[in-house]
Amino acid sequence: MWHNHAMTRIRVSTTVDQTLLEEARAARIGLNDAGLMDAALEALLQKHRRAQIDSAYAVYDGHPLSEADAWGDLESWRDAVGRA
Repeated sequence: MWHNHAMTRIRVSTTVDQTLLEEARAARIGLNDAGLMDAALEALLQKHRRAQIDSAYAVYDGHPLSEADAWGDLESWRDAVGRA
């Protein structure tokens, strides 16, 4: 993971939900609060990136799989992949 490599660190002071923090600490025994924050931020950014990718593919939802474009149609491609 990227947070295990040397990098500039910044101090964060905030308040959080006590129960949520206790559950996170219990789930990741041995990881300090800075590590929990790193893991939480990494998970948030991964979720955001997945949403961006899903959104980019949403444009295809308005077209049938059998509709051809410059590369052919997705239905034929999916069938070919399934047979491979």
